[in-house]
Amino acid sequence: MTPYQWNQGCFGWHLLADPKLSVIEEEVAPGAGEVLHIHHQAQQFFYVLSGVVTIITASQDFHLKQGQGVAITPETPHQLKNNGTEVLRFLVISSPPTKNDRENICAGSN
Repeated sequence: MTPYQWNQGCFGWHLLADPKLSVIEEEVAPGAGEVLHIHHQAQQFFYVLSGVVTIITASQDFHLKQGQGVAITPETPHQLKNNGTEVLRFLVISSPPTKNDRENICAGSN
C-alpha cells in the first residue's frame, strides 16, 4: 500500500475504500495534527494503535492512548492533535466515507 500525505508529518493508508465505509490507518508525527473541521454526513470512529492523541470537540476534549477510541457524530466540529512525544498511529473508520464531506472551520490545509 502506498501512503498519502494529508498534512505536514501526517500520512494515511487506505485499508478499505468502499462507497459506504472507509477504513484508514493514519500516522501523525509529534506536534502535528489537523485544523478544526466538520463532516456533514460521515460518522467517524478513531481507534488508537500506538501513541497518544487529543481529539478536541466543542463539548469535550478526548485524551486517548493505545487501545482506546471515540466516535464522532456528523455535524460535530472536531480536531485531532498529537501532543505526545512519539508517532501516533490510529485507525479512522468513516461511514459514509469523508471524501467531499469535509468543511474546515479554521484556516489551514487540513
